[in-house]
Amino acid sequence: MKLIATYTSPYVRKVRIVLAEKKIDCDLAIDSPWEKDTRIPTLNPLGKVPVLVLDDDSTLFDSRVIAEYLDMMAPNNRLIPAAGRERISVKRWEALADGLLDAAVAALLESRRPDGERSQGAMDRQFGKIDAALQAMADELGDQAWCHGTGLSLADIAVGCALGYLLFRHPAIAWGQRHPNLQAHYDKLMQRPAFAETVPHD
Repeated sequence: MKLIATYTSPYVRKVRIVLAEKKIDCDLAIDSPWEKDTRIPTLNPLGKVPVLVLDDDSTLFDSRVIAEYLDMMAPNNRLIPAAGRERISVKRWEALADGLLDAAVAALLESRRPDGERSQGAMDRQFGKIDAALQAMADELGDQAWCHGTGLSLADIAVGCALGYLLFRHPAIAWGQRHPNLQAHYDKLMQRPAFAETVPHD
């Protein structure tokens, strides 16, 4: 298998952490959808990373689909419960974290628009979503050791990637000061090699 990726994408980071935690070998191919000669649209009609190219040359895209496929492919160390409320709980955490990321990416792209085209109102709406998502994460995590259950799950991976992306692209948000339980959780996650070795960078 081959993962088409960038080093900056938090969605890519989620998949790379799943691969590492599941101990699945996969080649990494760096390709940015922003480059003129990118091949990504030939692999994903949405023109986004990550894309997982399977051994038969078929492709999977969207980090949620890829993460679920990888978790089913290797039964060891399951990161998503198989069924029921347990499964829905983890997927709900993932939806919350991915929603925060969607808002953070949208705010970044808006901030990079030329003067005169940039909308402060649009950015403020996205930052409002980020603040609400952070508060919900902090409230639901409380003093629990993990987002769900008694060990690492996809919920923790998704939340860790969302928090890490804010540190990378929106450090002024300073979420750790307002939500010390999220800071402690992120610090714990960063002690795992899969997290420490996939910190986003330009």
